[in-house]
Amino acid sequence: MATLRHEFYETDERLTLSIFDKGADPAQVSVKFDSRRFTYQNGEKELVLEPLKGQIDPEKSEYTVGKVKVEVRLHKMVLGRWGVLVGDSPDVLSNAPASFTPTPTASTAEARKRKNWDGITKAILESDKPVTSDDDPNAGGDATVNEFFQKLYGDADEDTRRAMMKSYVESGGTTLSTNWDEVRKAPVEVKPPEGSEWKKWAA
Repeated sequence: MATLRHEFYETDERLTLSIFDKGADPAQVSVKFDSRRFTYQNGEKELVLEPLKGQIDPEKSEYTVGKVKVEVRLHKMVLGRWGVLVGDSPDVLSNAPASFTPTPTASTAEARKRKNWDGITKAILESDKPVTSDDDPNAGGDATVNEFFQKLYGDADEDTRRAMMKSYVESGGTTLSTNWDEVRKAPVEVKPPEGSEWKKWAA
């Protein structure tokens, strides 16, 4: 059988395959969708793609027979780009737990990477208990460290608040900056006091 010329383009959700079979009769065309296999047949002409690079949903996949080509729309089970049509890659769904959710798109992943500094600040301030001398030898007097931090933060503008929280969180509590223009450019380095060594506490 003759193998048909074909090409494809894709999005995170779907792969569109164009099979160049000019003048194909829809009544003679046979298409079969399986989770990792696609089969197209029209008389002596055939195209078999196996194993597909990723798993598809046969129920949602479809095709249209046109005058010049047959357009096939393969609906991906997991969001993301394949790069190629076929490939002997592991099936990401075969060992997935029942609560498995599709991989987020690049834009969604990027959005999740951006930290909500206002939300982090609120959570810290709400969860922090007053610092006692047992917790911090430097604490004491009429105002605790936490109260001082709350007052400083409460009197600051929005950019200063962002700078304070970003520098404090990223430096592991070793730096507190109020300069948002400087802090937002890159992660804030950990700077322990001279003569001491910073270590990350195990959870």
